[in-house]
Amino acid sequence: MILITGATGFIGRALVRQLSSIGYPLRALIRPSPRTPRLPKGVPVEVAVVSLADTRGLRAAMRDVDTVFHLASAENQGSRGDLLRTDIQGTKNLVEAAADAGVDRIVYVSHLGAARASGYPAFKAKGIAEEYIRAGKTPHTIVRTSLVYGPEDHFTNNLARLIRSSVGIYPIPSGGRTVVQPVWVEDLVTCMIWALQNENTLGQVYEIGGSEFFTLQQIIEVIMEVTNRRRLLVPMSPITLRAVTVFLEGVLPKFPISSLWLDYFAVNRTAAVDSMPRYFGLMPARFSYRLDYLIRKPWYRRAWNKVAERVAALRTR
Repeated sequence: MILITGATGFIGRALVRQLSSIGYPLRALIRPSPRTPRLPKGVPVEVAVVSLADTRGLRAAMRDVDTVFHLASAENQGSRGDLLRTDIQGTKNLVEAAADAGVDRIVYVSHLGAARASGYPAFKAKGIAEEYIRAGKTPHTIVRTSLVYGPEDHFTNNLARLIRSSVGIYPIPSGGRTVVQPVWVEDLVTCMIWALQNENTLGQVYEIGGSEFFTLQQIIEVIMEVTNRRRLLVPMSPITLRAVTVFLEGVLPKFPISSLWLDYFAVNRTAAVDSMPRYFGLMPARFSYRLDYLIRKPWYRRAWNKVAERVAALRTR
């Protein structure tokens, strides 16, 4: 049995789909919430409704589990997220519960740049969480990745949404030469599954990235090209841009960019360009070749697709 934390997240849903297609029995750890969990449709998966703060519930959720994929994080919640409670204390509780239950392995997805000494909250939280995992009694594999993109991500979709809603101009950090290596979500999930199936990955930390390096400006230019939305890029000091983001995040609850998100582009987040082929024998996808999901279909086609989905759902009942 495989337990997945963060199974309703962007990476978690892709992981659940791939593991299920291979035939692994799955259990998703879902935090208590009044909302219906966003698990992939048509995928057989058990559900354990447990908070990472509930140590007793975690031990119960570990029953018959031999592997844990730990993806849960509060990063995408922006200012509403609690990194201390979820990423740090939650990971500590999970590691202790896994040791008590005799789990064989924990696979943890972290960030390139994760370190306790980092001045950026998300990287600092990941660094501390890694320390708890390495100090625990359960064998582990840690995968540090650059920014991950795909059809349901909080990265390219949020940028495209802001580009569409902007009028004529689009602010970018001035002097920003930091670079990242975007990773296609299916490539990341494939690497995680390969790590699960290979005993040599126990106790290892892997740093992986895509096959290309981009600055934030270059990423925005690629997205504008794909979505056919041209904007004038206006440089803004990083301090001013962060202040504006914090203000809008507080005023607009669904504002797509957070101050934590800006941290992703505050420092270089790169690995060796051949890291994925060397470690996992996989050639990463080209960034610009996998962005078709950003192209918006006409409203009448979207409406027809929704009708077709509802008819199909009624027929399967």
